[in-house]
Parts: sequence; structure tokens; C-alpha cells
Amino acid sequence: AGSLIEATPDQIVWDVTAPDQEFAYELHGFAWLDDLAAVGDIRARETAQRWLWGWINAFGKGRGLGWTPDLTGRRLIRWINHALFLLRGTSQDKSDVFYRSLVEQTDFLSRRWHVAAPGLPRFEALTGLIYAGLSLEGQEARADPAIKALARECESQIDEQGGLPTRNPEELLQVFTLLTWAAAALSDAGRGAPKAHMAAIERIAPTLRTLRHTDGGLARFHGGGRGAEGWLDHALSTAKVKTRQPDGLSMGYARLSAGRTSLIIDASPPPGGPASYNAHASTLAFELTSGRRPLVVNCGSGASFGPAWRRAGRATPSHSGLSLGGFSSARLAPADKYTGGESLIAAPTYVPVEIGAISDGTRFQGGHNGYVAGFGLTHARLIELSHDGRGVAGEDMLLAMDDADRRRFDREMDSAKLKGIPFEIRFHLHPDVDATVDLGGAAISMALKSGEIWVFRHDGIHRLSLEPSVYLERNRLKPRASLQILLSGRAMGHATRVRWSLSKAQETAIGVRDLSLDDPYDDQD
Repeated sequence: AGSLIEATPDQIVWDVTAPDQEFAYELHGFAWLDDLAAVGDIRARETAQRWLWGWINAFGKGRGLGWTPDLTGRRLIRWINHALFLLRGTSQDKSDVFYRSLVEQTDFLSRRWHVAAPGLPRFEALTGLIYAGLSLEGQEARADPAIKALARECESQIDEQGGLPTRNPEELLQVFTLLTWAAAALSDAGRGAPKAHMAAIERIAPTLRTLRHTDGGLARFHGGGRGAEGWLDHALSTAKVKTRQPDGLSMGYARLSAGRTSLIIDASPPPGGPASYNAHASTLAFELTSGRRPLVVNCGSGASFGPAWRRAGRATPSHSGLSLGGFSSARLAPADKYTGGESLIAAPTYVPVEIGAISDGTRFQGGHNGYVAGFGLTHARLIELSHDGRGVAGEDMLLAMDDADRRRFDREMDSAKLKGIPFEIRFHLHPDVDATVDLGGAAISMALKSGEIWVFRHDGIHRLSLEPSVYLERNRLKPRASLQILLSGRAMGHATRVRWSLSKAQETAIGVRDLSLDDPYDDQD
């Protein structure tokens, strides 16, 4: 949850005040039990047991923060999965207390699962209820209603592209994992999962492959992170679904890949309504990864660092895209008086996209109308990836498409005293990228830890600079310092064009051996 707490040797985690609500949610969900069980030694087991009995004593009476349907479902899954680990060496009395608590939580969940919000929270609640109904003596009657309800959720929440309304890639992976766990539990019990359940798994798997970068992590869009190391590949392997998504969009994302390079673009309007409470103004932004090394990224979700960082992370300037006139392509609505959620409004509604092969690679063309209402300009983006993955050619355009748009732009120009409408095109770099201004300010050289050298160039018409940026990760104590390439200028007419390119330096070998493992926390304070 991106926070650090300290406890004395005689304290347990429940004795220490959580630094924020998200941290408390993570504690009460017991997902940390997976880590202790993975260690599996005596010290890990004794720690898990102390924290388990501490929770039962402090919160086991059905009151407190942990008694929401989604957290209860998450907790039941972990307790049942790791029951042997938790009960090893304990007395019969404690074992009885453990199972009694499981039954009480199952009873709560059977009455309250429908209160969970549609999407991931409800999938967690129902999967936990299925686990309990299949595993606990006397709870068999709980299973069938939960199995049918989960199948209905699959039909209503997983679309034909295998996506969720939130368009959050990491959330999709979490739902996929829950569905495969539930299917495996049903198989182990000698029962098959409903057709709608299995069909959802088959739709999601190809979409996750589209959203997978060459380093094995997910594209970071709409509040999602890259996922834990190896999680995506393990989930796909466990599901045993080999199909791939046909050419086109997957959950609204476009993927270009060649050689060692993957490039993933947000190519659809952002979510709306409650599904947009964590959504970002990222239309036409992209990420690029070379082999095991992310190069161009989005800043990510700042939710774990507080409300200000959360809002900043959702804005267009926190993405590798174009912002116009100091505005994002969508705005945040005032907080909902009941839920506190801030939805996206005034967002792009029309995002035409075309993806196709060209003589030396693949081309993406897209546009959005997020700036038409304010400035009369449509943002169009063209990206081409060479067949060997060593070069990317890009073009960003600001276009007044019809007479009404041209009149609106002319009014904005008059308001700006004919000085033009300022725009900024950002390319946020991963913190591990070592970037320097090169060729007298005409280019940016970027060295990856693999030894690869990439070079950014542009048409020379607009201003190029290397500026500070941040990289936001949920499991970090604070934002990581990074850099961003910034192309800035002014739209002076009805058509503005900016050309740029990213390419590997000629001296970079075609096959780079990049086998060393990095410590993901070697720069933690």
C-alpha cells in the first residue's frame, strides 16, 4: 500500500494505527498471507498465526473496517487456501475458533455480497463465497447461488473484447485470477463452472496478452499498475487459454509489437460514470518497452500518495500524450456526495482508430475530440513501428476539422491576441532510463540498463527539452524521480503538425543479452 509502519517485538500489526485507509484495507484483506505462506518457515508461520488470532480477537465479531463484502471475500480465499499453514501446530481449541470465524464470515457474505459494487469488489465477494461453500462442512448450500451469481456478473461485466467497464488492465488481471481460482475450485470439487464463467475466462486471456509488454508487465493505464513480477504470465499459464486477440482493439487499447519492442496505446474514450472514478485523461497516450526495460511510460496512479497525487496522476500531463492550452483531454467532476468518487467529464466521445500494415512495419492512426469544445481542435496521432522493432516514427496533429471548429479556434486565437494556443507533447521516461540532451539540443539520448541506446529526434520546429517527472508505484514509499522529454509549441493555424521519432542507436546490437536481475527496491529510502 506504499506505506511503512514500525512495531515493537511484542506488538502485532493490529496494535499499530494504519497510516491511511488503503493500508488498513490491505491488512484486513489478508492478501499479505500469500507472502508469508510463500516464505513458509517457522517464523513466517508464527507471525501469520499471531496476526490471524489477533484479527479474530479484535474484529471477529462482525464489526469494523474489514467487514465489507469484497474484503470478506478476499479474506476467506486466503484463510481457506492457507488453512494447513495457519493451523499447523495449533491446539484444537484454536482450530475450532478459526473454523467458527470462517462460518460467521461466510454467513455475512451470503447475506451481503450483493451490496458490493459491480466489478472487482463483487467478483471478490462471490469468489470467496464459492470457496467457502465448496470447502466448509455445512456450508454447501451457499455455493450454488454464488456460482450462478458469478456467471451473471461475467455476462454483465466482461464485454465482447474481454474487457471491464473501468478499462483498468491490472483490475482485469485481478478479475481473471479470481475467475480461474473459482473454476479450479469447482473442478477440484468435481463440478464444472457455468458456460458464462468459462467463456469470460476465454475472452479475457487474449486481451491480457494484448496488454502485456515485452517485460511481462501490464500497460499502466486508468489506475492500474504493471502487476507483481510474474503474476500475469502465471495467470495466463494456469488458465491454459492459448487464443490471441485478432488485430484491432482490446478493451480499447491498440498494440504494436515487433522484435523486442512493444507499444501500447489508449485508443478509446475513457470510462464514464462510476466506472471512471479511477480513470485517467489518457486518450492516445502510449507506453513503450524494449525487451525487459520500460522506456516510455505513464506516471501511473498516485492514489497511494494522497488525494493531490491521485488527481495529478489522472491528468493528461501525467501521460505520454498531448495536452492543449494547459488543459487535460477530460476534467474531474466534483466528488460524489455519497461515494466521494470523482468521475471524468467533458471527455473525448469520438476516437476513430485505424491499424494496418505498411511496407516496413505497422501503423496506428487515431484521433479524439477532447479539445474541440474548448479550442476547436482535434488531436490526431500517427505512430509507426518498424518491422524489426528498432524504430518508431510519430506525428501529432492539431486540426480544425470543419467551419464551426475553425470559427471556434479563431475566437480562441483572438482571445490569445494571436499568440497561438500552447501545446505540450510529453514522453515520460522510466526512472531506470539515463537520458541526456544530445546533438546540441536537437536530440535526447537514452541509455537502458540492458545496454541499449535509444535516441529521440524531432522535426526541429518546436522546442525540445528534458524536464523532471515522477513515476508513481503503489508499493513505493514515495514517488520516484524520473525525467520526461517535452516538445512544446503553439498552434497558430487550423493545422499544426509535429513529427518525432524514437530509434535504437546504430551501435545497439540486434540481440542484447539482458539476464541480470534487478533489486526492485534498491533505491528505497
